[in-house]
Amino acid sequence: MGKRKQKIRVALRKNRQKKPRRQNDFTHEDLEDSNLAHGERVSGKGDLTRHRTIIGVEGDENSGLTIDVDMSQCRPGRVLSVHRSGFIVQADGGERYECVVRNVVRAIASDQRTAVVAGDQVMFQPTVNEQGVIERVEPRTSTLSREVRGQEHVLVANVDQVLIVASSADPPLKPSLLDRYLVSAAVGDIAPLICINKADLSNLAALQPIIGLYSQLGYKVVTTSTVSGYGIPRLRELLRDRETVLTGQSGVGKSSLLNALQPGLKLRTGEVSGDSRKGKHTTTSANLLELNFGGWVVDTPGVRQFGLWDTFPEEVEGYFVEFHPFVRNCRYPDCTHTHETDCGIKQAVARGLISECRFESYQRITAGDLV
Repeated sequence: MGKRKQKIRVALRKNRQKKPRRQNDFTHEDLEDSNLAHGERVSGKGDLTRHRTIIGVEGDENSGLTIDVDMSQCRPGRVLSVHRSGFIVQADGGERYECVVRNVVRAIASDQRTAVVAGDQVMFQPTVNEQGVIERVEPRTSTLSREVRGQEHVLVANVDQVLIVASSADPPLKPSLLDRYLVSAAVGDIAPLICINKADLSNLAALQPIIGLYSQLGYKVVTTSTVSGYGIPRLRELLRDRETVLTGQSGVGKSSLLNALQPGLKLRTGEVSGDSRKGKHTTTSANLLELNFGGWVVDTPGVRQFGLWDTFPEEVEGYFVEFHPFVRNCRYPDCTHTHETDCGIKQAVARGLISECRFESYQRITAGDLV
């Protein structure tokens, strides 16, 4: 039995629109007699928003409606990269096309900025000279997202693992930013893997407390150095035959790691700013790269702040796994673990059963502070 089709009414916004000419010749007296409020101006009426009715196909409970396309004219593919000029899509046969996206695809997306992202499975219609038009984005199985000015910015879709890269020094390791990535990975249903890079800049013994903390919480942690090659073989095995997105603070060496894992990639790398000790952006867009030892990776631009998307303050405690045994000891069922008395979480922190560093991260996240 085929999937039921249904009509969808969408609004199409014009990208460019000239200011309309005023049709009426208002005189000074006409304006004086009008009831314009202070600050209002008389102007022509612009074009109304265009609406279009399209046919959608009913999916499962998670995917909702998707655009019905002419399958005889379209091919399935995957978005490898997103650029200002368009999208690079690889068809099932390996051919690559430079595509634009149909306006209706953007219209039905909740966020114009992330209607199509690296990793998306799409249906596209080839045109000429290895070009094409993306007609539909298939439902995403997983996403890594952050909040940008009150909207969702999807970094990548359809990956099963996120490699959260931090550096032991230069720029300094930020546990609070690391914790934000761990929460975002859990929200997006992606398995996390922590990599502490630039191990050659620190004493490994000094890194053991942070490595031990996250290892005891059940997270996989690998320490690497692209200078000495330390940890690179183990990281290669952890990425083999997986689809992994690399993310982390600017300047931690994500592109350098990929170059060490597969030298033929020859990705551009940069240096840390000498004044601020903050990383500089060298990767400007997400790129899906095939690994010659099996699997795919997505190199994403570095960030300095990471706002969580689709996460309410009262939900955050559920993503801190070490909180679970102690929540039942809180006096109040809606305890925020900040100012309340008889709080099971704060008691556990005082007894050394919960890391003070992790508890500070929790407080900053629930308070809405950005790293």
